[in-house]
Amino acid sequence: MRDLFEAEQGLALPIVPGAVLLRGFAGDQAPRLRAALDGVLAASPWRHMITPGGFRMSVAMTNCGPLGWVSDRTGYRYDAIDPVAGKSWPAMPQAFRELASEAANAAGFAGFEPDACLVNRYEPGARLSLHQDRDERDYGHPIVSVSLGLPAVLLFGGLQRKDKSMRLPLVHGDVVVWGGPARLNHHGILPLKDGEHPSTGRCRINLTFRKAG
Repeated sequence: MRDLFEAEQGLALPIVPGAVLLRGFAGDQAPRLRAALDGVLAASPWRHMITPGGFRMSVAMTNCGPLGWVSDRTGYRYDAIDPVAGKSWPAMPQAFRELASEAANAAGFAGFEPDACLVNRYEPGARLSLHQDRDERDYGHPIVSVSLGLPAVLLFGGLQRKDKSMRLPLVHGDVVVWGGPARLNHHGILPLKDGEHPSTGRCRINLTFRKAG
């Protein structure tokens, strides 16, 4: 396997069975994705959700698509209504849907049609602890995760939280897809380092596509 730290743009690199890093896959589409995101944010702005334990998440979030991921003191779940705006989440932009489907297909998961896109904004110091994506109804569909802006380090572990995690550097335009035997692998993001990126400014934006319903 080629070195994940040195891989050049355009390579599809296996991480573990069922998980693939598509280096630079979304880079050329970044301007289109950013423009589409502006429309999403106009309808459902950034917010810092609260965990069931009462802690404020360091990552700002919003959603688009028929379903949106929500966290509050009652738990984690998908909901058709944005609790901040009091109305349906904005429609998923065509640019988002097309990219998610193309990336899943490139990783070996044909026919992926997401109904939820969780959008995360990481500012310097923000992180996401190791977790599994378990709130979806059917684990037979993959996860597609798109990185835009500042570089980050993805922790990609195993089915048990105690399993050793790989540290994978992600840069602007990288896409990670995981499903099949890796669908419930733990993953997270190390605290974001400070910096400036021409596409996003002083932050990293992550688009995470799922089939939730």
